[in-house]
Amino acid sequence: MEASGVEALKDIGFEVNTKKIEQVELIHHINEYDGIIIRSATKVKRDLIDAGQRLKFIARGGVGLDNVDVAYAKEKGIEVINTPGSSSLSVAELAFAHILSLSRGLQEQQSRLNSAEDFSALKKKYSQSSEVGGKKLLLIGFGRIAKELAKMCLGFNMKIQVNDPYLDRAELEFEMCGQSITTNFEMVDLRVGLPHSDFVSIHTPFMGKAILGEEEFGLMKKSAFVINTSRGENIDETALLVALNLDKIAGAGLDVFQNEPNVNPVLLSHPKISKSPHIGASTLEAQERIAGELVGKIERLYKDLGN
Repeated sequence: MEASGVEALKDIGFEVNTKKIEQVELIHHINEYDGIIIRSATKVKRDLIDAGQRLKFIARGGVGLDNVDVAYAKEKGIEVINTPGSSSLSVAELAFAHILSLSRGLQEQQSRLNSAEDFSALKKKYSQSSEVGGKKLLLIGFGRIAKELAKMCLGFNMKIQVNDPYLDRAELEFEMCGQSITTNFEMVDLRVGLPHSDFVSIHTPFMGKAILGEEEFGLMKKSAFVINTSRGENIDETALLVALNLDKIAGAGLDVFQNEPNVNPVLLSHPKISKSPHIGASTLEAQERIAGELVGKIERLYKDLGN
């Protein structure tokens, strides 16, 4: 947590411990605390919740809550807090960075450009790369991050479709050049959208099954790219590698992986993959916003409790 957030908590009367406690040791210490603030690496499941008999809140600095047993915590009277809006812009910017990297082959050029021979070979190969303008983007999920990404892609004249089974329509409202703009994107089934998309970007929580696997990659264009800044489990990594190696798709931009930080080394060294180490929400601005939002929510919680 940013120092500003720690100091703000102290200012409103909290004693704050920022010493790192490993997951396996946390169960032996959790009962010392009235609240716990975590990121994505720490899992707060039933055993930890049962051990934390003093807990009044579990706060997650970020969007996803799949590392917290939310229903069980609420059943025990523990408030669960997260910051769904604070890091949306940062994650969307990274997703768009992967789109640009893939469209021009930057991931391979940066790793291979070491000599005059490489210079000539890569110049020849990537003189056939494409602009993103006019290309079609399929957004899987249309929450805050996807909406921020859609704004950026509209600015680059990309065409956007949305797949989200929980929405009836995909409406976007935003300000541009002092004007308020409202636009609606076409909603499509995956089977309809995948065969026609140049880029596919995932923005959903993990729902127990990979969204993109062998069947889905088989529907996509050979020139298509996949971007995942959501959860590593949303892509079948084995099927992804097969699709890349057989040229069924052109590339992938990954910020999240299964088994982090022990990521499959084949993924990390693959020339068709633009990768980053789960840093979507990790900007200075996002961390400040996350800290401020968490402190505000925790302070309101304690006021409601009468403490």
